[in-house]
Amino acid sequence: MIHMISGGATEKDSGRARKAHGRRLENFEISRGEDLPQDPIIGFGPEDLRDVVTPHSDTLVVTATIANYDVARIFIDNGSSVNVLFKSTLDQMQLEGFEFEPVSTPLYGFAGHAIPPLGQIVLPLSLGTDHRRVTNMIAFTVVDTFLAYNGILGRPALKNFRAIASTYHQKLKFPVGKGVRVLCGDQKVARRCYEGVVRRGGKKITCGA
Repeated sequence: MIHMISGGATEKDSGRARKAHGRRLENFEISRGEDLPQDPIIGFGPEDLRDVVTPHSDTLVVTATIANYDVARIFIDNGSSVNVLFKSTLDQMQLEGFEFEPVSTPLYGFAGHAIPPLGQIVLPLSLGTDHRRVTNMIAFTVVDTFLAYNGILGRPALKNFRAIASTYHQKLKFPVGKGVRVLCGDQKVARRCYEGVVRRGGKKITCGA
């Protein structure tokens, strides 16, 4: 299992771009208040636990809309430096009109093993429903490997949506206008995926929708 993902083409796929990304903090200046987005305050409280089975240590797994497909088993991972879409998921979507770009920077899992990406694709990702839905164009790194999820939303996607995740409360919250939208996790799916991977030793399993 990959518990943390690093590497990948976070911005541009070159050593020079990665070095420039690291140097930005050296020239960072504290932003003035008027330059900051006026988002509503996002918090978590006891009411967020009403539909959560506790105690638990479940991952946060949600359903999101990617390129007009409702994709279940999306793992919210604050530890991932990239957003990941697995080749098996992309193949099922049978997309047309989206450019697939090559990527040379490998991904590294928790144990340090390198995983070569197939490329990168930018797709519309929607969180929420109806008039409270928010859509952003998100870059996904595509890999041909097994994991129990259909995709991973890492720090880049969470930043784009200005979203805050709480695995304990099994909620992903993000601003919509002057309000806050809540996306709930699915504990049953999270547990089936986790138990299946451990039991089968990484062989492909079906976790359910």
